[in-house]
Amino acid sequence: MSPANNPDPHEEVASFEMRTRMINRDYLIAAREIAHRSGCVIERDGLAIFALGCAIEVNLADGIAQEPDVIPRLLHAIASRSPKSEHRPVVVAAFPYDLRALCSFSVAEITVVDREGSPPFAIFIGRQGQIGEIWARDLIAEAAAQHRDEQGSPENFSLDPVIGHEKFRKKVADAIVAIEDQRLKKVVLAREVVINADRPFLQHELLGRLRALHPSCLSFAIHGFVGATPELLLRKSDHQSISILLAGTMARSGDPEEDRRLAKSLLSSRKEREEHQYVVDEIRDNLRSFTDSVSVPDGPHILELRNVIHLATTIIATNIASSVTSLEVACKLHPTPAICGTPRLQAAAYIQEHEGLSRDLYAGLVGYMGADGDGEWWIGIRSAMIEGATARMLAGVGIVADSDPATEFAETQLKLQAMLAILVRP
Repeated sequence: MSPANNPDPHEEVASFEMRTRMINRDYLIAAREIAHRSGCVIERDGLAIFALGCAIEVNLADGIAQEPDVIPRLLHAIASRSPKSEHRPVVVAAFPYDLRALCSFSVAEITVVDREGSPPFAIFIGRQGQIGEIWARDLIAEAAAQHRDEQGSPENFSLDPVIGHEKFRKKVADAIVAIEDQRLKKVVLAREVVINADRPFLQHELLGRLRALHPSCLSFAIHGFVGATPELLLRKSDHQSISILLAGTMARSGDPEEDRRLAKSLLSSRKEREEHQYVVDEIRDNLRSFTDSVSVPDGPHILELRNVIHLATTIIATNIASSVTSLEVACKLHPTPAICGTPRLQAAAYIQEHEGLSRDLYAGLVGYMGADGDGEWWIGIRSAMIEGATARMLAGVGIVADSDPATEFAETQLKLQAMLAILVRP
């Protein structure tokens, strides 16, 4: 089922219904195993969502930004025709960097939610007459069958940069000239590397490595888009939102004392602080479109990841109207100066003309939203777009007037290492 743009949820889902139930640990483990292999996954500390099957698919020719409330309207229409439950349906989705481009999302047949502090539960959605069959699926038996049918992992790999090293450094140098001509303050350029393997990549293996190596990030797998992102664009609950913004990067040394010195250096860097402040200012100003109550700390803090440290700032907004959805706010904030540049329109135009690649889902929105509009949306960085035995990886760098082409190129290598370590195994 693929509705056109601006679908009327009450017409599209007239034959669908929903049921929910609490689940035990065995069912939760089975759902996780199946989703890790062939479903959609959102996992972070305190939350895991596993989506299996497809009840409804929605394609939006003009992108999600044109109608960000389509998801809660659709879910509310399903829930309104179903027996009352304390649990509300949710959608797990990934949207492209260009929110005006063709995009799609699906409502899963089975969605399992495990939230810290609450018992896990499952949501079942299907057509009338089919919901009982979905409800009765034996996920424990399905998970056991998947173990029996496991494929072998890829063993041989080739890496092909889409843009050569010297050509990318030239692109950075040209962007610096554009900034010096005062057409821009900052622009983000991405570099792409394609990995070809001898066998298809296995989603569950990639997710297992991501959770092990990047436990503080959001691990995700949504229709071939796999990664572990540290950047929370927006988490909205009731009338409050939180954003954790990243801009400014430095490699870790592996030595705790040296890392402390590097962190002090990053915090005192005028270039990195300037780049970071562009992000903070724009997010703060855009959040003020929804509320006057926006709290911004006096300065950034250090976020430590496995191989890098970032400047980070946490922004909290309160008194947001209940009618405003998390995706509506996310679409207003996106793309931030951390992944696009500033001023936004000029930076976006420069990227389209000079970057020389398609970002697709890279640096887009990854997350979930419920029928009440609450949810969270992360920036899809530290990621790969996987199709069979091919993986596309992108990494971007923020270029300002003080940037150095060689240093910016080295930063793309550093950022690409996070996914290379997951994909390429000796």
